[in-house]
Amino acid sequence: MLAVTSFCALIGLLIGSFLNVVIYRVPRGESVNHPRSHCPGCNTEISARDNIPVLSWLLLRGRCRHCGEPISVRYPAVEILTAVVFAAFAAKFGASWVLPAYLYLAAIGIALAFIDYDTQRLPNVITLPSYVVVPVLLLLPAAVDGLWPDYLRAIAGGAILYAFYFLLVFIYPAGMGFGDVKLAGVLGLYLGWLGWGALAVGAFLGFLLGGLGGIALMIFTRAGRKTKIPYGPYMIAGAFVAIFIGQPIANWYTTTLGL
Repeated sequence: MLAVTSFCALIGLLIGSFLNVVIYRVPRGESVNHPRSHCPGCNTEISARDNIPVLSWLLLRGRCRHCGEPISVRYPAVEILTAVVFAAFAAKFGASWVLPAYLYLAAIGIALAFIDYDTQRLPNVITLPSYVVVPVLLLLPAAVDGLWPDYLRAIAGGAILYAFYFLLVFIYPAGMGFGDVKLAGVLGLYLGWLGWGALAVGAFLGFLLGGLGGIALMIFTRAGRKTKIPYGPYMIAGAFVAIFIGQPIANWYTTTLGL
């Protein structure tokens, strides 16, 4: 278990470095493959030795080697966050066939959260392919381990959460965007795989965290009741929490109520 967790943490650092490129370029409609990473200040291509996750930023003291332009602390933060989430998912699922599916969620979830925070957009180029990628990835554990009930529940969970968010947007279009609807369907696939309780708790936590985030913005910034707040990061955070403790919370709740 420790070996799998450590390996996934290392992979997470590398993926996190790539996610920084995705977060910066995708909203601008730029290719994530070409050109190679370069300093936005002097346009110098970043060498391999200066592109080591976290370590290069520390050795360069957060500045470009050539022009001294500051490098945002968010770059190593994204790399560390990705490594931590990858390791956490590895610790939960172990060396299983379902683990790749949840590592994919970690990658796209972190990218979408930061993109939505920056631009209040959830790009179709990330969410829409996930409607193919995720069912295929979940098909592996379903076929190998015979978890067809979990697979069917995942498909149903995705459809239910998509329909629920679609209804919310239909009733109150100003409340959230259709990008949130498409993201909800993807998250529903993952939560549904884990159980109906995880699906319910994950959906609830998204709203809870979004409400708390909105209140915090109104208290500490000049945001008002009509200020648009990116909801995607809260949906993703709620889903991540529910993946670990959603089903136990649901079981405790139903047991407490005697259901």
